[in-house]
Amino acid sequence: MTFAWLAATLSLATSVAGAAGQDPVAFSHGDWELVCDNTRTCRAAGYQDESTKSEPVSMRITRAAGPGTAIDVELQIGGEAEVKGTLRFKVGSATVSGLQGDAPSFDAKQVRTILPALLASEEATIVAGNRGAWTLSLTGLTAVLLKMDEVQGRVGTPGALVRRGAKPESSVLRPVDAPVVHAVRPPATRPEDAALAARIFPLIDLTEVKERCNDSAGVGAQSLGVVRLSGSKVMLSLGCSAGAYNSLTLLWTANDKPPYAPVALKVTGDYDSRDASVTAAFKNRGVGDCWSSETWHFNGKEFVRTAAVGDSMCRGFAGGAWSLLSYVSRVVFAPAATPSKP
Repeated sequence: MTFAWLAATLSLATSVAGAAGQDPVAFSHGDWELVCDNTRTCRAAGYQDESTKSEPVSMRITRAAGPGTAIDVELQIGGEAEVKGTLRFKVGSATVSGLQGDAPSFDAKQVRTILPALLASEEATIVAGNRGAWTLSLTGLTAVLLKMDEVQGRVGTPGALVRRGAKPESSVLRPVDAPVVHAVRPPATRPEDAALAARIFPLIDLTEVKERCNDSAGVGAQSLGVVRLSGSKVMLSLGCSAGAYNSLTLLWTANDKPPYAPVALKVTGDYDSRDASVTAAFKNRGVGDCWSSETWHFNGKEFVRTAAVGDSMCRGFAGGAWSLLSYVSRVVFAPAATPSKP
């Protein structure tokens, strides 16, 4: 799997970000990848070299935008056997011992210890007494962290990770506020709403269903789910298989009384009635070791994009190693007694 899925995701986020602030940035080199979201928070992740016999291992380096911000470093190891005891991390001449569990974090002092060695070395090793060693590739780390510095305006400043200099730290770009989305919680679906499927199905244009669903031949009114979005609007959903190992849920909104006038949504995915959100998640390859997802919330009139995450390097972690955010927002719900009108 290549970085193509993330490029597509970021192109969508760019169209949404616009006035909201920083356009998301994606970059990869060697065994490392970088995603900076629309607030300028950047997350870099590296993995084992696929040509080695190392079990899955990954490091994530996170830094928020702004002068003097801290650097967070997390580790994750994979494999079938349970880790017993503590981990020892070694890179160059730097060693950190006593790390707990299979997903430890480094404290600030430990980060200062390992960061120079990470930039000067080709690999790092992690050892557990009962499991042997994992080898983390550092190929591409310097290029990825330089890109992080560029996105955050740190190049040439004392706080840069790669190319430090004497430019004032005050010149570093500030974080961008996450856009605020005012969402509404939907009313409960009514018992009689289920009958709307048979009435509205004949009015739905099935062109997209036939193009995108593997099993479109058996689609009928019985295939539709119905939930209520507001006092007068319902949403209909149709789940189907798509591609070799993914599923797809197509969505329509409609009036609950004639004329029903169903309208296909550009949004696809599973609906959560607790917060009126739709989330589309896709495996980037069949074994499920890397995923991407997008989420939208209903604001009373339409679904608004609120999140996009993913991990594009498929390196053997069940469910993916990390969620690298490319788009974030702050969702605020209107009081239940005064929801927005459709």
